[in-house]
Amino acid sequence: MKISKITKAIRKILPLQYCGAVIVAAGNASRMGGIDKIMAPLGGEPVILRTIRAFQESEVIREIVIVTRTDLIDPIMDLCQGFDKVQAVVCGGSSRPESVEHGLSALSNKVKLVAIQDGARPLVSWQVIDRTVRAAHSYGAAAPAVPVKDTIKQTQCGFVTGTPDRNALRAVQTPQVFDKDLLRAALELAAKKNIPITDDCSAVELMGASVRLVEGEERNIKITTPLDLKIAQLLLEEEV
Repeated sequence: MKISKITKAIRKILPLQYCGAVIVAAGNASRMGGIDKIMAPLGGEPVILRTIRAFQESEVIREIVIVTRTDLIDPIMDLCQGFDKVQAVVCGGSSRPESVEHGLSALSNKVKLVAIQDGARPLVSWQVIDRTVRAAHSYGAAAPAVPVKDTIKQTQCGFVTGTPDRNALRAVQTPQVFDKDLLRAALELAAKKNIPITDDCSAVELMGASVRLVEGEERNIKITTPLDLKIAQLLLEEEV
């Protein structure tokens, strides 16, 4: 989708802080039944390539670091030929927070905002990236989210203990964008307290910071199972 002249004019009036992206693709894909989801073909291209391209083509992203498994460093570097924003492809850690930290360390000192993206979200749009980065520029922390459709149950030992109000629930996506110093401090605190976190927003929340939610997109799915890969393929075919 082309960017309108009005949108471009607004961007000139509201210059953004220098934003880098860390694309995290270091998982072992334990729920993929032996399929390497990062390198799996999607519309004739590896999943990770589509994710990287979305950030390469985004006007608000200035540089990119990819964090992956040791065995994928060379293949991903080969895929990135011609992507001038990609600064490094580095090895991940033993946990997601550690992998994110490796990515942060590989960014340049110019980076003030950092967008953390799941490598297995190849259908992220420029609109989601754009509005999340702009919200983080204003609030220091932001993430895209969509309303929860299903009724959610809290459980213990197999029995329901509560039913949260669905209207107050959101499913959070990526990219999650933060002031770089805030995120590093949050990850250090979580590690110091040995608190497991499921996403980067959780770490920032431990600091007492607020995360601004922006409108996500239902098609911005994370490929976690073979079924997700089939759904992503169908979504791509709808665009043709």
